[in-house]
Amino acid sequence: MKPTKVDLFETRTKAWIGDAVLALYSREWILRQSEVATEQRSDVFIHMTSNEFLACIGQPTQVEADIGEIYQDQGLEAAFAFIETNILPTFKKQLANRRKGGEARKRKK
Repeated sequence: MKPTKVDLFETRTKAWIGDAVLALYSREWILRQSEVATEQRSDVFIHMTSNEFLACIGQPTQVEADIGEIYQDQGLEAAFAFIETNILPTFKKQLANRRKGGEARKRKK
């Protein structure tokens, strides 16, 4: 069944809210990571909130809509718990792989 205009509007509205919640969570998480240098924070944030990364979890708009819906129904703590359980583990793996790749490139030079 094809989504209606109302369904798409609701999904996009929830995604817009979910995007803001994910951005707040990401910034707070980055600030707690001592291994993320100050000059790397923007790059880590951009990667953590990018559609390219979210596509590893699911359809990016839907992932953000899920976060937004949880926030609206259960609050910020529940939305953060969802992110920690469903998004953060994949992000940490990708971040570790990016770091390993960067170290390998440095050694080859």
